[in-house]
Amino acid sequence: MPAIHFSSRGFFLAGLLAAVLPVLAPPASGQSRGQPEDVLAASMAGEYALQSGRLDQAADWYLRAARAAADDPGLAERAARIALLANDDALAGEAIKLWKLRAPRSLPMRSAEATWLLRGGRERAARRELEAMLRDPDPDGWRHALAALGSGTRDPAASAKVLGRLIDAGAIPDRLQAWLAFGGLAQRFGELPLAERIVQEVVRRFPDEPRVALLRASQQREGGDVEAATRTLAAIEDQAEVSPELRLAIAAEYDNLGDPVAAARIMARGPQDERSYGLRASLLVKAGDTPALEQVYAELRSEAGAPDPGQRLLLGQLAEYLERHEDALEWYRSVPGGEQRRVAQLRATKVLHDLGRGQEAFAALRALQSDAVVDEDTRRDAYLLEAELHKEDGDAEAEHDTFARGLAAYPDEGALLYARALMWERRDDIARAEADLRRILVAEPENVAALNALGYTLADRTTRYAEALELIDRARVAEPDAAAIVDSYGWVLYRLGRHQEALVELQRAWRLMRDPEIGAHVAEVLWVLGRRDEAREYFEKSRELDPENRSLLRALRKTGADI
Repeated sequence: MPAIHFSSRGFFLAGLLAAVLPVLAPPASGQSRGQPEDVLAASMAGEYALQSGRLDQAADWYLRAARAAADDPGLAERAARIALLANDDALAGEAIKLWKLRAPRSLPMRSAEATWLLRGGRERAARRELEAMLRDPDPDGWRHALAALGSGTRDPAASAKVLGRLIDAGAIPDRLQAWLAFGGLAQRFGELPLAERIVQEVVRRFPDEPRVALLRASQQREGGDVEAATRTLAAIEDQAEVSPELRLAIAAEYDNLGDPVAAARIMARGPQDERSYGLRASLLVKAGDTPALEQVYAELRSEAGAPDPGQRLLLGQLAEYLERHEDALEWYRSVPGGEQRRVAQLRATKVLHDLGRGQEAFAALRALQSDAVVDEDTRRDAYLLEAELHKEDGDAEAEHDTFARGLAAYPDEGALLYARALMWERRDDIARAEADLRRILVAEPENVAALNALGYTLADRTTRYAEALELIDRARVAEPDAAAIVDSYGWVLYRLGRHQEALVELQRAWRLMRDPEIGAHVAEVLWVLGRRDEAREYFEKSRELDPENRSLLRALRKTGADI
């Protein structure tokens, strides 16, 4: 998780900016933005506004800094990107215009301009810019066009229409990777006729390429024709032995079809290594196919004569899943060293707990916690695992005590604070959850996970929506296309009553990641908008992923959709 650690000097500057910010406030409506600025002061004010989650002010300040820095396209770029995140189309247009003056042929600038044009409904101008990027001699031109079409669009149907016209114009470069990427984008938009059209074009252009069959299978799956997708994959199964990458791709598509057993069968073809064994095991665990797991276990055990750390760790994990706890304990204790040894030590304590030897397990964890020879990560993780085991036992007091001891040993340790915050949230103690997340942010102001978790918690469990939005906006600046953060943004918009905007963002999050909580959020917004048949479809999709998801159950109770 990327994080910026601020020094004491950084905190001093932040405090200074807090004091002078009223003096440096952005110009009021109607006031000229063209006055000369001190570049450093304006940049610092922009950064302070950004740290406070005020994206509109941050974009304005960076634009003022960019105007004052005559030859610096970077400041104009920063202003443009922040303005796009803030959905301030007017300010984004000003920043892009300046960026264009400073870096007229920059592909990132042209991609941002195309995004801005699409958002403003200027499809013809956007299409001209996208076509120019696709025909650019730079081999990465198509990637920038793809990003503009796919990133943050407010109307997937409009973007899909533009993509169709780019195909009509013959603008997509004659490269398989580009066609596959745009085909995947059409599927993400939910435009199956367009995806099928792309598949047909790819087949015509690259008739002997097995990855084309993968695209067709994916398109058939998205269209609900599982039988056809399975037949398409079966026709290229033999190719799995030609290339490890292709083997992995075919297995992944079988898994997407809901057939992890077939995926594991594909991974069993060709030479085996630690990675392929691990993937086979995880797929069979997902399928609950114990007999097949037994076969993988026997196969791997027959090759485990040498003390290979990775194989022995995997054997321990397989034995643990197969509930051969004594075997698992033996394998874990035989791991000779390295990173695998660290994991094995911790897993061994979990096995002891599963064997009903809880006192022995907790004693082993406490021995790790106090062993000065053991590395810091293992000692910290021993506290995390001990808390998790107490949670499994339903021993709330012991779980709390473990976090207290861990934080006494590692004050302000982010992983411990984050886990304890989740504990407080689970117990509906939102004030304490917030306190722990804020402690993380004092040490790591740009900890994206903490920003998003705190913003989402405030949006979901309190009425402090404006504050939640500021925190989530800070996370969005760091990771604008992370599904969890896009979901949080959509959810706070919903809580603010901005239902249509919320639906756009939540459906975008769903396209990025099929997650039961995201699906429940989409369903609840659709329900409130009166689109109840669509809402039920999303509820059902979320149930298929995880029927016990807490957000899903809350949404069903709230809407009455489960009645």
